[in-house]
Amino acid sequence: MQAVTEGDRRKEVRHLLEQIQAHPERDWTAARQRLATLNKLIATSSRQDPH
Repeated sequence: MQAVTEGDRRKEVRHLLEQIQAHPERDWTAARQRLATLNKLIATSSRQDPH
């Protein structure tokens, strides 16, 4: 099993945003909740690893 990296999370964010932009007519409630979670995880990761 591989660990999920910050890069993986950023890639997922980009993918979700592209889907939302391509199909704004859909209900994206769950995707927006996932985006909020991913953004929190990325922010936490960035604060812990100041590279």
